[in-house]
Amino acid sequence: MTDYDADKEAEGSPHPGVRPLTGGMRWLLLVASVLVFIIGIPLFLLSGQTDRYFAWTISVPLTAAFLGAGYWSSFFIEFVAARERVWANSRVAVPAVFVFTALTLVATLVHLDLFHLGSSFAGITQIGTWTWMVVYVSVPILLAALWLIQLRLPGGDPPRRTPMSGGVRLAIYLLAAGMLVVGVALFVAPLGAGVLWPWELTPLTGRAVGAWLIGLGVAAAHMARERDWRRVLPASAMFAVFGALELVVLFRFLGDVVWSGVRAWIYLLFLLSMLAVGLYGLYAARTPERID
Repeated sequence: MTDYDADKEAEGSPHPGVRPLTGGMRWLLLVASVLVFIIGIPLFLLSGQTDRYFAWTISVPLTAAFLGAGYWSSFFIEFVAARERVWANSRVAVPAVFVFTALTLVATLVHLDLFHLGSSFAGITQIGTWTWMVVYVSVPILLAALWLIQLRLPGGDPPRRTPMSGGVRLAIYLLAAGMLVVGVALFVAPLGAGVLWPWELTPLTGRAVGAWLIGLGVAAAHMARERDWRRVLPASAMFAVFGALELVVLFRFLGDVVWSGVRAWIYLLFLLSMLAVGLYGLYAARTPERID
């Protein structure tokens, strides 16, 4: 057995001194991964029919597809995190998911009048809308409670195996800062901050996009803080899929993007950066090197 095999075996099996992932947190992440995958279906595949198949009508199909790609990519951070047995290798998912779901709940309540809750909508539309409401009310509460239980569990972290270089950490922190700044601006003032985005956003979609950017920014900052590729494998998987799917969306709706200014090119660079960080993280997690 190689050193790496021994390390993997130790990380994959509960043993004294290492805090495991609780069963409750595992199941919540698994259920959440299924829910976000389902939510992404009408957004990504039926982007022009959100008036019939989604919780609210999104007038710009490009925005719907962007959100759908976000939901499908978040499946990976939650599913991969749920498969871990050690808390240190799973926790990168929790703050990001909590922040995103809490902000999405706020955006939902602020714009509740735009949601398909009335009797004038078809049954399937109402069912989907009420499911959305239940999910975004319950998940932040459940996640916060399970997070507290998880932190109170005895045990520590296994040794770091796959270190990040200082330059890479700095680059990820800068990427996180950019997402957080734009995300907060869009969430707080979606119309005014809409000039930062390469296509038209409404107040609700601006806040929805802002919530995604803030959640991604939290995940990126957490990645750099962990300074270990193995511990942030769930986030690396999400970043790789997010970058790839959003590039597909961009080329699918190429004509709807305002290419005359610098915003679209910065956005393209952002997607390529997310893809690069994710792919490199997936590769680096497979080449361990003990650092403490």
